[in-house]
Amino acid sequence: MVLENAWEYGIGMGYCERAAYASNPASSRGRFYAENESRTRTCFQRDRDRIIHSTAFRRLKHKTQVFVAHEGDHYRTRLTHTIEVSQIARSLARALRIDEDLAEAVALVHDFGHTPFGHTGEETLNARMAKWGGFDHNAQSLRIVTKLEQRYAEFDGLNLTWETLEGLVKHNGPLVTANNADAGASGRISPIIRNYNARHNLELAHHAGLEAQAAAIADDIAYNTHDIDDGLRAGLFDLEDLESVPFAAGILAEVRELYPALDRVRIGHEFMRRQITCMVEDVIAVARAGIAAVKPRSVEDVRACGHAIVAFSEAISEADRALKAFLFEHMYRHGDVLDRRKQADLVVAELFDGYFADMGAIPGELPAGMAEADESARARHVCDFIAGMTDNYAISEHRRLFDRTPDFG
Repeated sequence: MVLENAWEYGIGMGYCERAAYASNPASSRGRFYAENESRTRTCFQRDRDRIIHSTAFRRLKHKTQVFVAHEGDHYRTRLTHTIEVSQIARSLARALRIDEDLAEAVALVHDFGHTPFGHTGEETLNARMAKWGGFDHNAQSLRIVTKLEQRYAEFDGLNLTWETLEGLVKHNGPLVTANNADAGASGRISPIIRNYNARHNLELAHHAGLEAQAAAIADDIAYNTHDIDDGLRAGLFDLEDLESVPFAAGILAEVRELYPALDRVRIGHEFMRRQITCMVEDVIAVARAGIAAVKPRSVEDVRACGHAIVAFSEAISEADRALKAFLFEHMYRHGDVLDRRKQADLVVAELFDGYFADMGAIPGELPAGMAEADESARARHVCDFIAGMTDNYAISEHRRLFDRTPDFG
């Protein structure tokens, strides 16, 4: 689906009047710890600002997804990815007349729980934590914003609004079914989420509001695009390889027809900007049709409708799946990337084992009683510490503790 007039859909407009089905800061369900409202910012703007000023947000600068931080200045980091996601989420929110600040807040916080070395670090920590509830980056994000960030005098965490926490936990859909059974393909829900939900009900069986749905699909759009950009830059594949994906082939043919003398680098950038535009416009058209069909009169109607409203069309869903399959084959399973993953796995695994065997090896002062705590508490503390590391700090710590550290150069 292609929008004929972007201005008609609000993409290029200033702030639009919020629709009835949007999350309204004036009727927020509030915070776990009661606070006085700001005189100058809505509660969702305040959430966004707290997220940006947090330690976890700054750490995203040196956490990578596929490439190690020092491999090149132009590869994406978790921070640059997060900024790209937030930009797309705000564009979607503006076009759909939902709360831009809440969509941005969910986008900005969605990767807080990621480990050093991308999904490799997550898989390694999950294996090491198997006896104690495992590790999941989404659950870790919740743990960071409700416990581990320690900036305020009156509470641990960032004390974000219910709506932002809901978006963080459920942006990819409900986590349980109506009878409280685990839902989705990701398997068992982390006990971190279940335990938090027991004292602050995030309604895990319902979809989140449209703002969180916009942030989730913005993540998909940004992820595919920037991994193609990074893969081309690294020489893992070239433009001709992309022609095996019909969606990509069509865009490349359009660019080459318009600009027959254009150099390959600019062809790549023209491809990616068109890819983003096509996907964003498709989502807006599908979401607007979904809103018209459901006719939600409030955000509660959105939560209760039983399916995501902000989504791709079937044609773009197929293109999305094809692009992911292409990247899996040509990038994530590339020999050079697999070698880096083995090195990263070794670093994270040995750091965990080393710290767990000797809690005194962890830099800084241990929390009171931690050295004598049970295995589960000690393992979770080690896990928290490693998950918060940047790539470079993990490598540095491994060199401090071990005689031989993999060469990521």
